[in-house]
Amino acid sequence: MNQQKYISDEQVVKRANCAVKIALEKKRAMDVPIVTYDRTTQSICIVGNDGSKTQVCGRYCHGRYSERVK
Repeated sequence: MNQQKYISDEQVVKRANCAVKIALEKKRAMDVPIVTYDRTTQSICIVGNDGSKTQVCGRYCHGRYSERVK
């Protein structure tokens, strides 16, 4: 009989976190800017290798359609 061994949710999360960590280290080593979401300012930022943050765009404020069309 075929028995399939599944991994637990904890192992999936650990593997995903490790994969993200490796990808970030690879980008830092190749001098590629990293795009992140800043929760405090609710904006998308590009983080350079020297640690500088450049804001790309902010959160879109949803309002009433009639107010946005004007």
